Amino acid sequence: MRRLFFNPFLLIFVIPIYIGWRLIGALPLGSLGSVAAAAVLALTCFLVPASWQARRWANRRAADRISLLGSTAMSILSTLFALTVLRDVALPLIRLIGSPELEQAFAPWSEIIVLALTLLITLVGFVVALRPRLVEIDIPVTKLPEALRGFSIAQISDVHVGPTIKRSFVERIVERVNALNADLIAVTGDLVDGSVKDLAIETAPFANLRARHGTFFVTGNHEYYSGERAWTQELRRLGMRVLKNEHVVVQHEGAALVVAGVTDVSAHHFNAAERSDPNAALRGAPKGAAKLLLAHQPSSAAAAAQAGFDVQLSGHTHGGQFWPWNLLIGFFQPFTGGLNRLQDLWVYVNRGTGYWGPPNRFGVPSEITRIRLVPAS
Repeated sequence: MRRLFFNPFLLIFVIPIYIGWRLIGALPLGSLGSVAAAAVLALTCFLVPASWQARRWANRRAADRISLLGSTAMSILSTLFALTVLRDVALPLIRLIGSPELEQAFAPWSEIIVLALTLLITLVGFVVALRPRLVEIDIPVTKLPEALRGFSIAQISDVHVGPTIKRSFVERIVERVNALNADLIAVTGDLVDGSVKDLAIETAPFANLRARHGTFFVTGNHEYYSGERAWTQELRRLGMRVLKNEHVVVQHEGAALVVAGVTDVSAHHFNAAERSDPNAALRGAPKGAAKLLLAHQPSSAAAAAQAGFDVQLSGHTHGGQFWPWNLLIGFFQPFTGGLNRLQDLWVYVNRGTGYWGPPNRFGVPSEITRIRLVPAS
């Protein structure tokens, strides 16, 4: 039932029909205006799926423009739908609590309010999406060696370089991450949405990432959609250490930190040999050392806790990306953002440095994270 309700192809057609039924007839547009509004809604039914198909076009500039139009239409439709539902719930509630004067005052303006709020939310969400904020967090680690006190990690996740996120955005991210002077950079998957052939020029600035102990990467589900083998080769060429169910021992001021990484939890659907395995990632690691795991999805946490990791860094959820979906993401992931605790494991979930699909981060800002390891008191 949940898959049926969230089927994107069904929603593309059902949502505009619902909006047209509930809003267009109520707006003082006249016959011609109502026909024009219905035509705009019909156009969105074409633009959204067209933006998905555009990736196959040979003309990349035209494809990217259609992708931007389609993803923006998706953002507008999503917000318009949510606000229309709220309006349809609010009006009967006002009537139910016995406030006819309030209902009479609100009802004639409710459609205009819905449209105005939709445009405002879309605009603000677009601006916020292009300006990731810096989030700083300390994670307490039991028995952390004094030499690792303050060990810093710059984390980016879910950049989704692709049809609407380009080289200029990547350059700004690289500049900001390098300015943090982190000991280590962690890239926790979903870096790209497209092939190496189409996006190599856009991702090239990642070669300029700099940290004392280097840059480490783990695959997300979108790497597998985009050709994981080719991307693994390309990211290694750019200087990233790609961790696939393996670890590296980082020596810092005489202390050892185990930095491990697992493939995405869905990897085995694409390559049976790459099933995500936190236990394999720790095989041969020095006992007693602090253990850090990079895993794209927070759902890896249960296996990571059992394997004995101290900290897991993840992404994937986008925190729901924008309102109102941030209110629903908890039904799909055990942790949706920020610092969380599972038994002896700390799980930090980056809400995404970029965005996927709609260029909207209203209520859920994108982020670059600076993490410091500190001894647990």
